[in-house]
Parts: sequence; C-alpha cells; structure tokens
Amino acid sequence: MIDIIKVVVVSALLLAAAALIFGRVRRDYRATGKLTPFSTFLEVLIFFLYGSASYAFLDSNLSHINTASPLFFLSVLCVLVGLVLVVIAMGRLGMDVSVGQQVSGLQQSGLYRYSRNPQIVAYGLVVIGYALLWPSWTGLVWVGLYLAIAHLMVRVEEDHLRQAYGEAYQRYCAKTPRYLGLPGLR
Repeated sequence: MIDIIKVVVVSALLLAAAALIFGRVRRDYRATGKLTPFSTFLEVLIFFLYGSASYAFLDSNLSHINTASPLFFLSVLCVLVGLVLVVIAMGRLGMDVSVGQQVSGLQQSGLYRYSRNPQIVAYGLVVIGYALLWPSWTGLVWVGLYLAIAHLMVRVEEDHLRQAYGEAYQRYCAKTPRYLGLPGLR
C-alpha cells in the first residue's frame, strides 16, 4: 500500500511541476521566440527530477538485476541504441538549438525525416531499457511518466514552431510523424 501511495504522490508532483514549467516555457517562447536561460534551466530541472524519481519507481539495487534474463540483454540494447541516437539527434542540431537557446530553422533531414522528435524517442528507449532492468508495475508507471512529461514539452515546442515557421512547419508535420513512423505515411 505504501508503494502505491508513494507512486501516486511522486507522479502527481512531477506532473504538476511539469505543467507549471512548460507553462513558463510557453510564455517565454511567445515573448522572445526562444527559451530564456531560466526556462532552459527549468526544462533541465524537470527531466533531472524525473530521472531522480527512478529511485521511487525502480528497485535500483544492482544485485537484483538478472543478467541471465533475455530482458537484461534487451534493456542494455535499448539503453545503448537510445544513447547513440540521442547523441546523433543532438549533434545534428547542436547544443544551443537542442535546448532552445538559439533558433536555426527547421531540421528535416537525418533522423528528423523519420520523427519530428527523435531526441524524445531515443531517450524514451533509454528510459524503457533502464526500467527493464527491474521489471515491475512501478517501472511501467515511471516510463508512462516520461511519456507524459515529454509529450507536454513537445506540445509546447510544436506551438512555438508553428508560430515561427508557419506553413513550412505545417508541411513538415503533414509528412513526418510526431514520434515514430515512416516519412510520408501519415
């Protein structure tokens, strides 16, 4: 029963914090056309808090990992592939653009041909891989929290990109899925 209460409380606090933070981010995008350093800090903070919350959702005891399980190999694969894809996606944009400090135009090539948010998808693989190390219902909730928080961020960024790039962004959205899919198959 304590686990359920802990998961509900931590989940509610994280989602409330994310809603407040992305409300601030939305205001900054509308006022300045980019993130302020404070909003960037807040975005980093919410994902730091989310990552730190893994201690409330996952066992995190290394001795409890079953290295002989097929899930172990799947988890390692997810983490490694996810990290490589995050580096590729962020490298394509550069750090300042990745964290909203600089605007450089729409990126529509490379991984951005397959997803408008390859960083989110790639880091989602890392989150899934990490949760698979200690499979449980609380790990599933932790993954769901990532999806919810990341989706809040994506929706705010989409509003900004729609304002900044208008019709060009609409055409990009029409041919490229928000998260996963094949280009042009919408």
